[in-house]
Amino acid sequence: MRVVLLGTAADGGFPRWNCACPLCAAARDGKLPPRTQECAALTGNGRDWWLLNASPDLRTQLTATPALWPGAGPRDTPLRGVLLTDAEAEHAGGLTMLRGTPGLKVYAAPPVRAVLTPLRAGLDRYASWEWADSLADGGFVLAGGLVVTAHPVGAQAPAYVPARAAAPGAPWVTAYRVEDLATGGVLLYAPSVGAWSSALDDLCAAADCVLLDGTVFDPAETGAAVRGGAGRAATGPHLPVSGPQGSLAALARHPGRRRVYIRMDDTNPLLDPASPARARVAAQRVEVLPDGAEFVV
Repeated sequence: MRVVLLGTAADGGFPRWNCACPLCAAARDGKLPPRTQECAALTGNGRDWWLLNASPDLRTQLTATPALWPGAGPRDTPLRGVLLTDAEAEHAGGLTMLRGTPGLKVYAAPPVRAVLTPLRAGLDRYASWEWADSLADGGFVLAGGLVVTAHPVGAQAPAYVPARAAAPGAPWVTAYRVEDLATGGVLLYAPSVGAWSSALDDLCAAADCVLLDGTVFDPAETGAAVRGGAGRAATGPHLPVSGPQGSLAALARHPGRRRVYIRMDDTNPLLDPASPARARVAAQRVEVLPDGAEFVV
């Protein structure tokens, strides 16, 4: 299974267009590499490619990835569809870039498909797509020999969803376990995790590679970096990296797996290779990779 990290930043990208925090300033000065909004692509056979989320930066990401270029016909594409982890604009906004491409298949949990109904209707006017339930019993098989199961990891609806439609407790956020039937390799893709659970431990233990939510290193960093104050106390739907209950402590229980942080906020010190935060993560042999990184699972 080939995997390409098309984008590795949180919503807004890095540097964020409206942020002048030290990290964003360093990126604008060319001292740190820029990053596009989180999105990945994978294939089991090198011909049929599937997107893990569809970021608003998708056009730039596809153009930068030769394996995803069109051909051999003038409108042929190796893309077969998209697996959405949630209904956030940063993960579903790129669907509009794919409009007019016939035959794509989009997998998403029931509440995500429901809230995206207006977008679905608009996209289907350009070309007919199939919209499938990612949480269907038994999982599903993707072209290219990949078997996928979706696992709920969060119940927070996007901020744009009215309270009356937020369906508390519904599976608004999912992770995907992807297994290559030919090799047995297993990828766990979880870019949004609100709290660690025993189920996530089990999924990590059975995976060869884990792509995990690295949005914030410390719960207070966003407020402190942007306002110079104490910062906010909560990270919302994203588990912080640091702390006794953070994701790094949890990943330490799975040293035999390849572990990679994705979806980093623009104020996250992990974006700086010279930071103590990056050194701390590297000491646990957890990786922070650039946009465009490609590897085999």
